[in-house]
Amino acid sequence: MDLRLAAYAVCIEDGRALLAHAVKPDGTQVWTLPGGRVEGGEDPVDAVVREVAEETGLTAEVVRLLGVDSRTVPAAERRAPGLPALHNVGVFYRVRITGGRLRPEPDGETAESVWIPLAGVPGLARSSLVDTGLALARNAPASGHVPPVPLGGLIEH
Repeated sequence: MDLRLAAYAVCIEDGRALLAHAVKPDGTQVWTLPGGRVEGGEDPVDAVVREVAEETGLTAEVVRLLGVDSRTVPAAERRAPGLPALHNVGVFYRVRITGGRLRPEPDGETAESVWIPLAGVPGLARSSLVDTGLALARNAPASGHVPPVPLGGLIEH
């Protein structure tokens, strides 16, 4: 089983969430939170700030830790055939945008980043990370944990 540590930004301003339109290897797109892999030796706080800048062109600062999500992606549901199951541990942070301009990720997997009204999120094809991050921001559980988001319909890994 592969293990991946990632950091994700939950940015909500004026009833809108900052989402990234990620391009999957097969060319399809899915909405997700800005964020990604924590590099070796990198602090997750630094990783989320770096990922926001890379994917959106915006400068962010971490406001607070929201929680941690742990999920397993079965081998059959991985992006490439032959890969083992993936244990993804995601650290979610509430962030505030301090500058920059929205732009696509240069030579990356993010086609665009957009402020989406929160009421419109349920109608989007999206990663379960979006629902997890928004639930952590909305509920602020003392444990930093929310129940797993059920997959299916418009929600995927």
